[in-house]
Amino acid sequence: MLPPSITLLTVIAAAVIPSSCSRHDDVLHVFILAGQSNMAGRGGVINTFDPTTNVTVSSWDGVVPPECSPDPYGRILRLSANLTWVLAEEPLHADIDVNKTNGVGPGMAFANEVLRRDPARFRRIALVPCAIGGTRIAEWERGGSLYGQLVKRAKAAMGVDGDSGARMEGLLWYQGESDTVEATDAARYKVNVERFFRDLRADLGMPSLPIFQVAIASAQGPYMDAVRKAQFDVNTTNIQTVDAKGLPLEPDHVHLTTLAEVQLGKMLATAFLPSIPSPLPVAAGAAAVLNSLFFSFLTILSQCMSFHFL
Repeated sequence: MLPPSITLLTVIAAAVIPSSCSRHDDVLHVFILAGQSNMAGRGGVINTFDPTTNVTVSSWDGVVPPECSPDPYGRILRLSANLTWVLAEEPLHADIDVNKTNGVGPGMAFANEVLRRDPARFRRIALVPCAIGGTRIAEWERGGSLYGQLVKRAKAAMGVDGDSGARMEGLLWYQGESDTVEATDAARYKVNVERFFRDLRADLGMPSLPIFQVAIASAQGPYMDAVRKAQFDVNTTNIQTVDAKGLPLEPDHVHLTTLAEVQLGKMLATAFLPSIPSPLPVAAGAAAVLNSLFFSFLTILSQCMSFHFL
């Protein structure tokens, strides 16, 4: 019979190590997608004016670049309108921004890029679409329907996953074009968006929720510079601003093209990945402990076997 010390080491090796790996595999990395139409996605949306009816008809061309394709292993999920996890695919906001025609946005390109660049840490990504086209920042204030839906969906995302574990990684926020129309909206943008970020962090119980804000690339009115300045001047912690200015626009001169949305998704991934602590020192330390345990086990086993055969 083997000594109790060997039995104990065997139990530790068999029980602790697999459970740790399992917990790592099952982490669901959650990202909120919110703002207005360029976050919801209008890439590939074609607007055709019908002179006979004096109505503009919108349709999506259905083109999905490889960077926005569904993950073949099901590692990218989307929270549907009825709060269930489904395989993520374009258009991500089809059942959220229901009064508009949705196309390609930055979300899928972002998720695929994170998986491609750091597959060891990010094995499952969950996207929570919340963006609604044509909305001003005032419509996202606490107490309003958009804010309420955002908080409800974010909390559901953290709870739907049950025992397997969900981790809120951040808010991807792209909004502001609608606040370029009126001078008063542009003038108050900084105050309003800072309050929105502060309220959201408080209501999610995450005072340091990472925020990745996109500085607008286009405008619906003459006050684009004022809104952009407000975005870069936002005074809050743990926020990064990704500049979309210069990315190609659709013929309407407001919405990003499909390829521009892909590029923006990659830019957001670049901003996100360096913002998280590297697990390498922890992993190296854990490996050292496991190696020490393993060799201690072999040493004890060897001594016992030598004693047995004396």
